[in-house]
Amino acid sequence: MGIIEKIKEIEFEMARTQKNKATEYHLGQLKAKIAKLRTQLLEPPKGSSGGGDGFEVTKFGHGRVALIGFPSVGKSTLLTMLTGTQSEAASYEFTTLTCIPGIIHYNDTKIQLLDLPGIIEGASEGKGRGRQVNLLQS
Repeated sequence: MGIIEKIKEIEFEMARTQKNKATEYHLGQLKAKIAKLRTQLLEPPKGSSGGGDGFEVTKFGHGRVALIGFPSVGKSTLLTMLTGTQSEAASYEFTTLTCIPGIIHYNDTKIQLLDLPGIIEGASEGKGRGRQVNLLQS
């Protein structure tokens, strides 16, 4: 039985169940099952890498710092100023679509600074290219 059939079966059971104080808990359990099944419908199938291709960044230096934040707050500008690496900055959201690495030299240490695409609420559901932000360590 598929997920859609399970949802229909639970909805049918909810429709035929009398609504009173004695059945409130049972109806709540059924609503929770439906919510869980609906989230399973929205998730990508198992075995897929998520919503997007993602990207891979090779570790470099003694430490690693990722700049994570909302779109258009200055992450790319900060990376350019601190490392000299050119990261495109524009007046529209999601200018940075991949991870841009840069290196900060501080007291004989090298710190890798990563400029990531902007993250917004709902990114885990794929909103705003959120599923494409995957840091794969190698």
